[in-house]
Amino acid sequence: MSAARFQSGDTVAVSAAYPPGHVRTPYFIRGKSGVVDSIAGAYPNPEELAYGRDGMPALPLYRVRFKQTDVWPDYAGPANDTVVIDLYEPWLEPTS
Repeated sequence: MSAARFQSGDTVAVSAAYPPGHVRTPYFIRGKSGVVDSIAGAYPNPEELAYGRDGMPALPLYRVRFKQTDVWPDYAGPANDTVVIDLYEPWLEPTS
């Protein structure tokens, strides 16, 4: 595995890609920005595993926190509510 590209506290954007096939990134979170809470470790690429490949090299998996109001525009709960989603590094982009 290569070194993790992001660290806790980094602001990242989820790629807005909509490729065909098996992907492990929820549709509703694509194009949204959040903050890396932690690095969960490195794991075989599940998108490759789905096609019977070995999933190597392992990819960093991040726990990314999003404001509920950023994810769901009609969210009626408290403004400080968040959701944490596990996302693999290829789906994340740095924000400026």
